[in-house]
Amino acid sequence: MTDRSDLQDLAPAGILRGGVVVSPTASVFFAINDGNAPRGVTVDLITAFAESVKLPLALQVFPNSGELTNAVARGDCDVAFMPRDATREKLVDFGPAYYMIESTFLVPAGSPIRSLGDANFPSVRAIVIASTTTARSAARFLTKGTTQEVRTVDEMAAMAKAGDGDLFALSRDAFATLLPILPGARVLEGGFQHTGIASAAPKGRARALRLFGDFVERAKSSGLVRRALDRAGFSDAEVAPPA
Repeated sequence: MTDRSDLQDLAPAGILRGGVVVSPTASVFFAINDGNAPRGVTVDLITAFAESVKLPLALQVFPNSGELTNAVARGDCDVAFMPRDATREKLVDFGPAYYMIESTFLVPAGSPIRSLGDANFPSVRAIVIASTTTARSAARFLTKGTTQEVRTVDEMAAMAKAGDGDLFALSRDAFATLLPILPGARVLEGGFQHTGIASAAPKGRARALRLFGDFVERAKSSGLVRRALDRAGFSDAEVAPPA
């Protein structure tokens, strides 16, 4: 049974404020919003967590993981999932991951770039989502090029379709659903970032993080994460190993 003080630490407002990131197409991390309500892996998992602790859920929607991180850091959002890196560890506390991602580049139709080894050259311009782990990793990888930030995946997809940019940085699973709307585009083999999509809570709320982390581990072992991935169309995605 969950202790009352644990619930107070988890949801000070008496309502669990859970954050998700939405995109025009789904991924293992991105939810989609079709005009009714957001749906996707993170929505399923946070909804199940709220039910497990018997708290009403107020789902908050963000256009990118950087803005979600800032909301958790401010304490405006109680729990979320997000890709983990050293910069984010200074802002929020992390628990177990439900999935491990690989970030890479997409190149638009007609691009001469064939591999990651070809991608780092003077004047190359990579389009990235602002304040994300993938954006930071792409900037470190492109020692000879530059990155240009956009706020949403919608903006990135429009630029890729127009050929406005040399490289477009996202996690590999996100590209799987974007490729059908980008004729001729290709995703490069290999990755410049490998990290987990991990549970997160505001700093200083250790009991909240423990409750959320324990749920993630149970969700992995019980098959809940597996079912959420399958329902979202990612039957080939592997659940992260136990923490």
